[in-house]
Amino acid sequence: MKWRVAVFQIFTSFFACMATMAAAPYAWADSAPPNPFLSAPVYAITHFDSAQTNDFPYPVSTSAYNVNTLLPATPQVPAGPINLMTLASTDPNYMWGVSATGVNYMSLANNTLTAASLPYVLPSVTAPVLNLVTSLLSSPITTLQQAQNIISQLGLAGGGGLPSAYSVVDKNNILYTNYGSMIYAFGVNALKQITVKGMLNTGLFLQSGESITGVVMTYDGKLVVLGSHSATVVDPGGFNQGQSTYSGIMSTQQINSGETISNSAAVDPDGGIYIVSNATMYKFVWTGTTLSNSASNGAWSSSYPSGDTYFTAFGSGSGSTPALMGFGSDPDQLVVITDGKARMHLVAFWRNGVPSGFTPPFPATPQIAGMIQVNCGLPAGQQIQTDQSVSVYNYGAFVVNNIAASNSGTTPLVDNLLRGTAIYPSPLGVERFQWDTGSHSWSSVWSRPDISSNSMVPAISSGPGVSNTQVFTSGNYGMTTGQGWVVTGMNWNTGATQFQVVMGSSIVGNGFYGLIQFLPNGDLLFNSFVGPTRVRIPASGSSACVPMALTGICL
Repeated sequence: MKWRVAVFQIFTSFFACMATMAAAPYAWADSAPPNPFLSAPVYAITHFDSAQTNDFPYPVSTSAYNVNTLLPATPQVPAGPINLMTLASTDPNYMWGVSATGVNYMSLANNTLTAASLPYVLPSVTAPVLNLVTSLLSSPITTLQQAQNIISQLGLAGGGGLPSAYSVVDKNNILYTNYGSMIYAFGVNALKQITVKGMLNTGLFLQSGESITGVVMTYDGKLVVLGSHSATVVDPGGFNQGQSTYSGIMSTQQINSGETISNSAAVDPDGGIYIVSNATMYKFVWTGTTLSNSASNGAWSSSYPSGDTYFTAFGSGSGSTPALMGFGSDPDQLVVITDGKARMHLVAFWRNGVPSGFTPPFPATPQIAGMIQVNCGLPAGQQIQTDQSVSVYNYGAFVVNNIAASNSGTTPLVDNLLRGTAIYPSPLGVERFQWDTGSHSWSSVWSRPDISSNSMVPAISSGPGVSNTQVFTSGNYGMTTGQGWVVTGMNWNTGATQFQVVMGSSIVGNGFYGLIQFLPNGDLLFNSFVGPTRVRIPASGSSACVPMALTGICL
């Protein structure tokens, strides 16, 4: 595999020379304040923190690795199908796993990843769904019909959202996630066995036909449950102690009639809850007693460009969970999304009212602070859209394109099972932007039309202990370089490729809407369609490995 390392080094040098840098130094933003009611400052919630930045504080190698021949026949903790994120517990030696079929509690002992107890499997899960993991590992997906059958078995044939897509772990190590119309509260006992602490029937506050789209936590420890047409604040203490009925605060706000929510929410320390529908950006405010949509409490709403349709999981409107940018004494405090146009824009809204003296670039929507079209270095006229949230570090933002040059014409979920086969190409194109606090405007820093990002959420390695900030994507290069699934790390300032892990063609390398994670020691924690896997990243050499259970030894 020496040729791969050589090619990697050539591309690294090339992009380092060719990247365009801003002439002036970047402004630095304060980081998102940790939520004291979460289990940990990072990884306690989907998208890593309450601001939904996808930003983690651990340094990562700047080398190329190949694990094609070392991947096991199964992931270290078989689970799923669909594993979006591995969540932090209150004990740094353990993490929670959430999939479409149930919950795992996992140990990080000996620098490996193993099940600490038997998984909790939902009573409604059937044997055929559980057998999907085994069958996919032994019988790779090679036909459109096979992919359609799998999506149908998972109950996703309509192309809707993913089950248990958004979860949160609180300071008492209680995991909250949704299955069907229920919010489950899971805990572990002294033997690390998973227990159900309680269940909340969302039929108490969701309208008929409304589904759960997100679960987050306020800075005073209340749960915010997003429905497809509403947001509701509930007291987790009203159901997580084994109560048979709910007894606590319940405050709901509805969005505009005819609109739909398909993403989760960002939360700020002052009660701001940021939600995007397919047409409108909302800020509701939790006052401590009620969820308010009143301007007197700081709430607002603003339309944004939308209305086009495209081949993504939800088909219209923003595909991104809102992300917050700017905190504390920072001059510009924003919430950012991608919009709903077929060639999308990056949109920033003022979080706390429009500053005095600011001239809105779009007078009809003064809450919009700035907007810029996303191009990714791709030809004019080509559709560019995403199902992933904007990844944010300081005043920088990173977006990926999820629209491929051709598709099956069925659903994006079906197509994302077929990536890595010879049937359909992967989407290409990523772009990095910077917000200027002086001119209150966006600029493009760099773009890479050669980078694939099929469906995983990009992640950023940054912070005081990180000397080389990188942004990571995962895509399939089976029809280009022949490498199959590859995790790529790019320099935040230049876009140069600095890190690669070649996962190969196995479905273990298909992240399928999951998040890319790294552990404090720099190991890759890969959330695949069939379960999470820890990939050991060595200090030297070009061969990464998957450590054996219990011993942590790599073969």
